[in-house]
Amino acid sequence: MKIRRLDRVDEQTIGQLADLTKDCVDGGASIGFMQPFTRDRAIAFWRTVAAAVAGGQRALLIAEDDQGVCGTVQLIFDLPDNQPHRADLAKMQVHRRARRHGVGAGLLHAAENTARANGKTLLVLDAVTDGDAARLYEREGWATSRTTGSIPTAATAARRTSIET
Repeated sequence: MKIRRLDRVDEQTIGQLADLTKDCVDGGASIGFMQPFTRDRAIAFWRTVAAAVAGGQRALLIAEDDQGVCGTVQLIFDLPDNQPHRADLAKMQVHRRARRHGVGAGLLHAAENTARANGKTLLVLDAVTDGDAARLYEREGWATSRTTGSIPTAATAARRTSIET
């Protein structure tokens, strides 16, 4: 598996990312999309992300295996002026074929390193309480927010990127 940051997203990659998102949503992932979810809807989403990546508002990391894109995560940098230290970690996705092989942890570490390299000292994310993703974040040292606590069926977690694991 190889993880890399994309500075631009071409149509072939958009197609692979759309297939990844479709697989995740069809598998029940809670990443902001509702059924019925079509590949066309996924392509439209990824074209919007591609524009944000090109504009520097987001960092996009992908994991690839022998079959192509098998995972992705984003860092959202386009936040209010009073939060230059923060980024939102969003849309962590791992294809069902690649789960339980370290793809999620690898993407998470790469996102933390990317955040550090971009001067971000605080990462924030939302995840389903007690879901696979929430367990991954907890294992990797992320903490539930003390200000929001646990929201039924959702959790907010944060991690200071200056803390080494």
